[in-house]
Amino acid sequence: MAPQVLHRVCYGSSKPPAYQSGLLTIRPAILPSYERHRVRHADYPAIISHAHSAVRGTVVTGLTDADIWRLDIFEGDDYERVTVTARILVEVGDEAGKGNVEGEEVRVETYVWIAGEELLEKGEWDFAEFQKEKIGRWIGEEGEPEYAEVDDAVKAQSYDPTGGRGKNGHITNALEGQTASQDVLKNAI
Repeated sequence: MAPQVLHRVCYGSSKPPAYQSGLLTIRPAILPSYERHRVRHADYPAIISHAHSAVRGTVVTGLTDADIWRLDIFEGDDYERVTVTARILVEVGDEAGKGNVEGEEVRVETYVWIAGEELLEKGEWDFAEFQKEKIGRWIGEEGEPEYAEVDDAVKAQSYDPTGGRGKNGHITNALEGQTASQDVLKNAI
């Protein structure tokens, strides 16, 4: 849902050059028969199957196999990538869905939580709160002073609220190591 996080995972920067970010098309969508919860003691959400619910999110097209590989690593073992049917939103309504106008159905892949519902909070995950208060942990770029305090705080914590997915997380560090190895290999060829 947050393009900055998607870009950071796929391209190593939340602000990639236009030639990279322009490869992706991000459209608002509704995923029926799922609900979204906040993962306990974490900043991020999880979706689980629920017959009488729907989740608003996005459909992203233009992802490469390498992008999906990085997303699989980012999401980790707590999620399973599954094929579902979503509906593109032609018009986006309010948070409750009032005013949504649904368009075409599309088959897409999404990451569904498989680590156990007992690890989820009961209420809906709040995307607006995430964007306002927590996104800095997820997209802070090296050398940007506005994120230095957040990066230092995350490093000092006894637990990582990004589940290893934030700027200083073990998953991010592994992805950066893979990117560096790929760059070395490209330069050697």
